[in-house]
Amino acid sequence: MSRVNLAIIGGGLVGASLALTLQAGAKARGWKILLIEPFAPGDSFQPSYDARSSALSYGTRQIYDQLGLWSTIGRRAEPIRQIHVSDRGRFGATRLDAQEEGVPALGYVVENAWLGQCLWQALDSEVVTWRCPAEVKALQPIAGGYCVQLDDDTSLECDLAILADGGRSGLREQLGIHVRNTPYDQSALIANITPGEPHRGQAFERFTEQGPMALLPLPDNRCALVWTRQGMDARRLAELDERSFLRELQEVFGYRLGGLRQVGARHLYPLALVEAQEQVRPHLVVLGNAAHSLHPIAGQGFNLSLRDVQSLADALLAGPQHPGDLATLQRYHQRQRLDQALTIGFSDQVTRLFGSNQPLMAAGRNIGLLGLDLLPPARSWFARQAMGLGTRPDPRGQA
Repeated sequence: MSRVNLAIIGGGLVGASLALTLQAGAKARGWKILLIEPFAPGDSFQPSYDARSSALSYGTRQIYDQLGLWSTIGRRAEPIRQIHVSDRGRFGATRLDAQEEGVPALGYVVENAWLGQCLWQALDSEVVTWRCPAEVKALQPIAGGYCVQLDDDTSLECDLAILADGGRSGLREQLGIHVRNTPYDQSALIANITPGEPHRGQAFERFTEQGPMALLPLPDNRCALVWTRQGMDARRLAELDERSFLRELQEVFGYRLGGLRQVGARHLYPLALVEAQEQVRPHLVVLGNAAHSLHPIAGQGFNLSLRDVQSLADALLAGPQHPGDLATLQRYHQRQRLDQALTIGFSDQVTRLFGSNQPLMAAGRNIGLLGLDLLPPARSWFARQAMGLGTRPDPRGQA
């Protein structure tokens, strides 16, 4: 039976980022990394109007910069130069500005297919190999690691298994790792939009009585829409014809980008805050959405996972020759505990504060938005959370 040092189960954006972050140190140590992924990556990037996208924080750009990858990713990364935050029908509003924060952009919006292509092409085949398409049927603890059983009836052993197979991880459940699941009783409608006027790098966070919405700038003057509504209402919106949908969206969003001209395919995702009760065991790490799935409106989920990736890679490369030592994994988790708590708390509280119709809550958030607009230090704190730098060094002077 073959054996590898690290088996990363899930070769998506989180799993591939971990392999890339580890590969130079792994090569020096003679480690072998295996990525196991059920869906084969494409051979080349194919632009698509309907491509799904991720909002990358400025802190995430710094991480990919350190890996020497940002110059490639940046070719199709749309910078967020301003974020306009408002509450529909009320006076509270504020604007976060990259120039005020001393950075080239508060964040970037990148198509997932392009980001994945950049990651996969940067992997060193001497260190990182693929089993793809392949799916893990079972993980069995053994002395010094795990036995990984695949769907083609083959097996392999590893020193460390990394579970990065998404928020609905069947393996997490199979291993008896419990989750705290807090439903938001909402669904996110995701689609790409073409506005009538240039977006000029502006992102919009707009809070309404029916739920929050975000409109993020994309290349080719498109915008990525994340529209949160109650379940039945979200389904109604998804099933509207294009003209009726754009009319209703225009009424809620307004005319800051002129008349909305086109909407692409619409997708619905039920929303919940999901947190794994265990993230490390001997020879096992739970990572990415399998560890924590956040509400998308604050755009923090993938960025937090990438900081987890960086911290885990640092801990492993500073640890014993054979990865999987529990003390090393616990040091990683302890180091990330504060970042996770602050980021999850920030995302959850923003979601609940701006999703409430209660008069006192509505009045409070409007006063809060007005305070952000009038108090630069408070606005800067809020911007640092949005940039993924709440527990990281100040970026000023590092642009």
